Formats: sequence, C-alpha cells, structure tokens
Amino acid sequence: MRVVEIEAVRVESPTVKSLFFEDGPCTKARAGQFLMVWVPGVDEIPLSLSSIPSSNRLSAVTVAEVGQATRALNEKNAGDAIGIRGPFGNHFSKVGKDVIVVGGGIGIAPLMPLIEDLIKEKVDPAILTGARTKSELIFLDRLEKATSNGGRIIVTTDDGSYGTKGLVTDVLRKILASEEFEAAYACGPEKMIRRVYSLTEEYKVPLQASLERIMRCAIGICGSCVIGKYRVCRDGPVFTSEQLREVELGLGRFRHDFSGRRIPV
Repeated sequence: MRVVEIEAVRVESPTVKSLFFEDGPCTKARAGQFLMVWVPGVDEIPLSLSSIPSSNRLSAVTVAEVGQATRALNEKNAGDAIGIRGPFGNHFSKVGKDVIVVGGGIGIAPLMPLIEDLIKEKVDPAILTGARTKSELIFLDRLEKATSNGGRIIVTTDDGSYGTKGLVTDVLRKILASEEFEAAYACGPEKMIRRVYSLTEEYKVPLQASLERIMRCAIGICGSCVIGKYRVCRDGPVFTSEQLREVELGLGRFRHDFSGRRIPV
C-alpha cells in the first residue's frame, strides 16, 4: 500500500470524476491494468487507470458514483490522501493496423490509454463510445484531441440526445458488416461485452475485452472475481476471444456477490 496525495480533480459528468496523483510504479503501467484504491475508513476497490504518465507526470483513475466507496472517492479534493496498490493484472496487446475500440459508459476510461498509444503508433482506430444520455458521456474532448492525429469517433446515446440514437453494439454490427478489422477492444457493462463478443465471433474479429468483477485481494486468493476457471484479477482483467469462449456460459449472465453467491449480472 502506498499513500498518494490527490493533486487534481476533474469533473467528467454529474456522477463521474477523475482523480490525478503522482506515483512511480504507475509510470510503468500498461493500458488495461488496474489499481486497488483504498478510501481511509471506508473500503478498498478496484479501479482501472484512465491516464498513464508519458509527458504528463500524473496518473489518474476515473470514478463513477455507484456506492459508498465511490461516493466517498468522488467527495475527495486536491490535497486529500488515498491509498493505492498495484498496478495489477494484464493489459491490452496492440495487434495490427485496422482496429476498432468499443467503450460503454465509463468503460471508455481504461480504453483511453490504449487509444492514445495506438494513435502515437500511427494506428487510426475506429472508436465507438456510448452512454444512456448525453450527460453521461465522458472524455469526448480527450477523444477529439487524440483523434486529431488519426482515427475516427462514433458516439451513441440510448435516448438520441447526442450522436446516433441506439446502443453502441447496434452501430458495431453495422460497421463489422461493412468493414474488416484485425482486432477489436472493448470495455463496459458485461451484458454489452457479451454482445460485443457475439458480434466479433460472428464476423471473425479477434477480441480483447476488459471485464469487471468484485475484487477483494487483487492477487488471486479470495475468489471473489472468478469467471469460469479464471480469476479476473490475476488472469485478466483483459481476456481474449479464446478465453471468453471458455467462459461463454457465464459471460454477461452471472457473477459472485460479496458473500460469494452466484447472482445474475
């Protein structure tokens, strides 16, 4: 556990904030890895890195307010302290030049370092990002800045308040039916991930998807994050098409709660 000071807080949406801090081990992180973030007196939770230092010295995690710990994190200000462990887990692997990236809601956050890395390496990704409504979209300005040097962005909202009306997977189907890709990357709600997996299987596009599970230890001991034969904290959080085929029956359907019971996703 390392204690770091929050150096800046950025409001991304009414319920989402990014917390910036300086930490040596995070400078060696790879896109897709996560931290265990400790809120003193509250809880410790897993959060993916949404910013990894390059020219900027600060790392960041992006927090959606969904419970006690995330609410407490979003109440933090510059100068407050948090604890971190990690980075943990594996990372996205860059494959080919023709790639598509799919982010649902806050799922775009761990994909941002990947997108920025791809564009630096002269890959022009097709980027799909979606949310329920306009106010829940995040990182549009960052995406526009990144793609000023290559790539394209397609935005969807469920209610049509911004971009294309409908689900991000609806647009994905149309694109996969008309274009060829060497790889697909995804992060978002697990039901969305299951749909992305089905589509990429149908159109024979290799997928790397980041999964989210309850995590207590992050080192493979507690079993809270199990999906099939895999532990998300140690074997993931990024899983390939081949691995997802092995856990297809549970993907987007079941997870374990804090007591270890299997419950619907």
